[in-house]
Amino acid sequence: MGAGMEDKVIKQISLFAENKPGRLASVANKLKSAGINIRAFTIAESGDFGIIRMVVDRSDYAHSVLHDAGFTVSETSVLGIEMKDVPGSMSRIAEVFGEANINLDYAYAFVTREQKALLIVRVNELEKAVKTLEENNIKLIGMKELEKI
Repeated sequence: MGAGMEDKVIKQISLFAENKPGRLASVANKLKSAGINIRAFTIAESGDFGIIRMVVDRSDYAHSVLHDAGFTVSETSVLGIEMKDVPGSMSRIAEVFGEANINLDYAYAFVTREQKALLIVRVNELEKAVKTLEENNIKLIGMKELEKI
């Protein structure tokens, strides 16, 4: 990753887990005990297994806590795009990515305490996506800012 990119990306925790009752509770309890705040998450299932993707306030610490608890866990660089919580915000971002030929692998969103929508996206070309969003005056939230919102 190029210089200065660290403050433009969010480290997402991805967890590979059996698709069975109580699995999310087990993950959530481990993070709760460690004092880690889950800001947003999404679950994708495929048969007997699922992937829990989450944005937390302290990703490196969360990674080690979950790893030490025996979970199969990894970190992925994703983008946090600040959007106004109004109609049309999502379509504008989708258009910007489409015009730049950037593929969106997946996305999920949450609303901050300040009533702004934060869209978490995984893209195929991270640096190109950052550059494209900045050229279009679309605000990115990095890890430091994420801890405050």
